[in-house]
Amino acid sequence: MSHTAVMSALESLLFISGEPLSLARLGKILQVSKAELTTVIDQLTKKYRDDSGSGLLLIQDEKSILLATKPSNLLFVEALTKSTLQENMSKAALEVLSIIAYRAPIARVDIDAIRGVNCSFTLRNLLLRDLISREGNPGDSRGYLYRPSLKFLQVLGLENIARLPDYQVLSEDERLRLILEEDMIKETKTE
Repeated sequence: MSHTAVMSALESLLFISGEPLSLARLGKILQVSKAELTTVIDQLTKKYRDDSGSGLLLIQDEKSILLATKPSNLLFVEALTKSTLQENMSKAALEVLSIIAYRAPIARVDIDAIRGVNCSFTLRNLLLRDLISREGNPGDSRGYLYRPSLKFLQVLGLENIARLPDYQVLSEDERLRLILEEDMIKETKTE
């Protein structure tokens, strides 16, 4: 299949899916190597970014990709569908979501330490809304690490998490590291 045909097929698959598709699955369906798929995705991303008349963009993480609408069309999209982030999100949920967005991957105990309260209920609600995802924690087999989901990026109209406002500064804020270290010292003393 020609390069142009692969790009066309990829665009169709992403459009019809409406959900994130794994890069591995796309590679199998399109019968292309990982390198070729990456090249096609980069070109399609650039095409949407450079075309000011297009209302679409690609959102991706390490494993998946999703076709979404540009943030400039948010008012129109919201008129058609209610924004998940505006459906009675509590202040606590927004705080936890912000912590995860800027500090991912992050464990629940670290989120609890930053907020100063147990966040289990809030995390469960965010998982049910598909705004965050969780994966096993290699450092603690009993816990999970949390990340923003592709749906979170889609709702905000971001290509990737690094596009959040002040992401570089806030994701590496020294004060949070100190809070987490203090909490670990307290836990060690109580054990």
